[in-house]
Amino acid sequence: MNKLLAAAGLAATVALVGCNKDKAPETGATTGEHIENAASQASHDIKNAAEHAASETEAAADKTAAKIDAAADEAAAKTEAAAHNAKEATKNAAADAAAAIEKSAADVKEKAQQ
Repeated sequence: MNKLLAAAGLAATVALVGCNKDKAPETGATTGEHIENAASQASHDIKNAAEHAASETEAAADKTAAKIDAAADEAAAKTEAAAHNAKEATKNAAADAAAAIEKSAADVKEKAQQ
C-alpha cells in the first residue's frame, strides 16, 4: 500500500511539474516516460499486494479449517469417552442391583428356613 501511495505521489508530483517531453538530464527519460514507468510500477505493486492478500486469506482459511477439524475430532473423542463411561456406570449399577437382589433373596430364604 505504501508503494502505491508513493507511486501515486510521484505521478501527482510529475503532473504538477508539467508534462515536459524534453529529455531530463538526470536519467535521459522524458516526463511522460517517468509517468508511464510509475504507472507500470503501481500496477505491479497493486497486483503483488492483491496476490499477497489472497495468499494470506487462503492461509488463514486453511488454519481455521484445521482448527475446526481438530475441535470436531476432540469433541468426538470426548463424546465417545463419555458414552463408554456411561455404559460402564450402567453395567456397574446393574451388577450392584443384581447383587442386592440376590442378597435380599438369600436373606428371605434364610429367614424362611428358620
